[in-house]
Amino acid sequence: MMPFSALIAIALLYVSLLFIVAFWAERHAATGKSKWLQSPWIYTLSLSVYCTAWTFYGAVGYAARSGLEFVTIYLGPTLVMVGWWWILRRLVRIGRAQRITSIADLVSSRFGKSTQIGMLVTIISIIAGTPYIALQLQSVTLSFAVFAQVDGSSWEQADFAQTAAWVAVGLAVFTVLFGTRNLDANERHHGIVMAIAVEAVVKLFALVAVGVFVVWGIAGGPTEMLSRIETSDIELWDQESGRWISLIFLSGAAFLCLPRMFQVLVVENSDERHLPFASWAFPLYLFLMSLFVVPIAVVGLELLPPGSNPDLFVLTVPLFEGQNGLAVLSFLGGLSSATSMVIVATIALATMVSNHIVVPIWLSLQGQQGAVMSGDVRYVILLSRRISVAAVLTLGFFYYRLSGGGTALAAIGLISFAGAVQILPAMLGGIFWRGANRIGAALGLLSGLGIWMWTLFLPSFGVDAVISQSVMENGPWGIAILRPQALFGVTGIDPLVHGVFWSILINTTIFILGSLATFPQPLERLQGAQFVNVFDHSDAAPSWTGAAAGAEELLIMSQRILGSSEAQGIFERESERQGRGREFPEVTPAFVDRLERELAGSVGAATAHAMIGQLIGGSSVSVEDLIAVADEAAQILEYSNRLEAKSAEQERTARALRDANAKLTALSIQKDAFLSQISHELRTPMTSIRSFSDILREGDMPPDALSRYAGIIHDEAVRLTRLLDDLLDLSVLENGQVVLHEQTGKLSSLLDRAIGAAGVLGGKLDIRRDRKDEDLTLTTDLDRLVQVFINLISNAQKYCEAPSPVLTIKVSVQGDKTMVDFIDNGHGIASENHALIFEKFSRVSDESKAGGAGLGLAICREIMHRLNGDITYLPQPRGTGFRVVLPKTMTSAALEKM
Repeated sequence: MMPFSALIAIALLYVSLLFIVAFWAERHAATGKSKWLQSPWIYTLSLSVYCTAWTFYGAVGYAARSGLEFVTIYLGPTLVMVGWWWILRRLVRIGRAQRITSIADLVSSRFGKSTQIGMLVTIISIIAGTPYIALQLQSVTLSFAVFAQVDGSSWEQADFAQTAAWVAVGLAVFTVLFGTRNLDANERHHGIVMAIAVEAVVKLFALVAVGVFVVWGIAGGPTEMLSRIETSDIELWDQESGRWISLIFLSGAAFLCLPRMFQVLVVENSDERHLPFASWAFPLYLFLMSLFVVPIAVVGLELLPPGSNPDLFVLTVPLFEGQNGLAVLSFLGGLSSATSMVIVATIALATMVSNHIVVPIWLSLQGQQGAVMSGDVRYVILLSRRISVAAVLTLGFFYYRLSGGGTALAAIGLISFAGAVQILPAMLGGIFWRGANRIGAALGLLSGLGIWMWTLFLPSFGVDAVISQSVMENGPWGIAILRPQALFGVTGIDPLVHGVFWSILINTTIFILGSLATFPQPLERLQGAQFVNVFDHSDAAPSWTGAAAGAEELLIMSQRILGSSEAQGIFERESERQGRGREFPEVTPAFVDRLERELAGSVGAATAHAMIGQLIGGSSVSVEDLIAVADEAAQILEYSNRLEAKSAEQERTARALRDANAKLTALSIQKDAFLSQISHELRTPMTSIRSFSDILREGDMPPDALSRYAGIIHDEAVRLTRLLDDLLDLSVLENGQVVLHEQTGKLSSLLDRAIGAAGVLGGKLDIRRDRKDEDLTLTTDLDRLVQVFINLISNAQKYCEAPSPVLTIKVSVQGDKTMVDFIDNGHGIASENHALIFEKFSRVSDESKAGGAGLGLAICREIMHRLNGDITYLPQPRGTGFRVVLPKTMTSAALEKM
């Protein structure tokens, strides 16, 4: 007989082996040698976290008590993997596109990145998952007790509690070391996944080994085993169809909704192509896990004394036959089943708690600038996850102590499943129905949680433990229709089927009605379009506008979450993408959106959105998203028309009139502003011409005064002519009436023409160029392009207020585009005027120096658009910069250099 101390040594040695495996996998992943870690086999084996100690030990006990009903626990996931893997593919694609870190992150991100929805899903997951963690602690503790009893020790309640406590401590240490050591932008844990894959092999090998021993070593072969099954007292086929259907649905839904399963299915998935492989490999794994359950149950009932715990037959049958080595292997299989479940579950729950409860509360307490100035967000997240791991395991331990490890705990597996699947309506509705909104989701989740707790969770503690016997029989305050196991007067139904039916029905109904009765916020609609149409638009549209924060503030915040090197790498890549070299990247909506996705990989989409929102603020939509929103609005209006056609028609007409009136008002304001501005610009030179003409008509003035006044009249007439020419030019460009004359010429020659025409040569403005970079041949309307260059050079000559004005003209080629930058060393343009630079009649500098009507840059913009190019303002640390993006170039010199 093996001493109990030897078993402890073997368990510690096994756990140490898992430590080594996890550490080795982490090291390989850190050095970039993780390709083999991302194989479909590793992914499939990681899904075995579904098979917990309740499955490894409890399936045999389940078969001994209820016959083949245990098969339903395997059929549900099998049907999901075989028939619903397209749902899994959608979830994986959404997870990759939205940088999802947990099931709470998925639901909250879908419904407008709502922090409240994330908190609600997290709370549901903790309530439903804590008893299941307690069940794992109980299974490991009972397996230790079996060996202690064989060794001659009789455990008291204190021994069970102490063992469970040490198991919880060990699991907490392992999880903290390999699950919360750092923040991964992809939120993947290669060490944990590899350890789970090893445990999957161990528990499968152990259960199959015990089964082979029972069939061939005890029964004498398959034929004799079948004869024993036929003569056993187990009622294999006496099953209720309603309960079978409910259990298959429950296990399949839990396979999607359990936080630990979502973690390995979606978050840890490194390649979407692994799903087709897992769709047959994982059902095969489940089949092998269930193959010998009935033989072990039948032989256990025959061999062991009456009253023996059937949940432990996998251990006690080998021990009864003197197969100590096989019993130890079985013990390691059960230990693997329990530890893998607890580790992944606590990682998932800790991530949800930190991302959706701790960090949002911490940010609200820090104030508007908390994400940047107060504390280290990265430290707060890691610390909160480590504390959350310990807290979740502590809750599991206290639940184990509270329940006493009795029958209430043994039945809690299915009840925990029922609690977790309350997330299903919001999750599936969110990824398939664009009309779903956060109000409906929140109401559905709250109602489902309430019904589940009332009908299943609270009664699971036993009569008079939480709910009194009188309430169970008569309902609260004597209201019979509210009895926990006879809700709404429905009696004669299995309590589990009763609770699952009502909680899911009410949850789904309220979710649908709440979504139909309320209108979603704009961000919800945009997220809905991205989720529902994820295969058409895997990359979300930019969701930010404005630049309330600079690149420096965003970098500081990113460093506090991602770490210095990774954050700086993101900003450097963005600077290269924008062609800004070593300068900070411009804070564009696309960049902010990409940065938010990077942060979401560590703190969740909702928290990342809130943190960016504190600094940036504002949102915008793409044309594609506007079309999606308009399409959804049309569907809602169509539904309303069918209900109240006349009222809806009147409302639509009134809305159209209001919109038309608003447009007319806006046009009227624009017209007045235009007339006011143009009348001012025309009146000024006309007044000068008229005034000096009157002076000349009076006569009797010296020749020099006559010449001076005539010159003023001439200059003002030229100014007036130039204004009218600009107006005509802009009108022709805006109406698309311009005729382009395609020519071929050298860029350097065009710049020479522009500099000469602007009158810069010999002036005070110093122009610096690199003629080697200008040796490019362009095919476009060269005259129009020179007109743009002249305007930019003239503006630099007029407005650059540096003591020694310098204009740098820099040419660069990126792909098939040529960029020409005009950068001076003046005072620059105030940030509040950046949006007005290319507007008609807008002048953002000293008007006394303008000499025009503010049409030059507006004309430049229209010219470049007609040439299929672009002109943009380049913010500078000092000075003013403009970038001209030329149309497609055919450059022999450039091609030779590339």
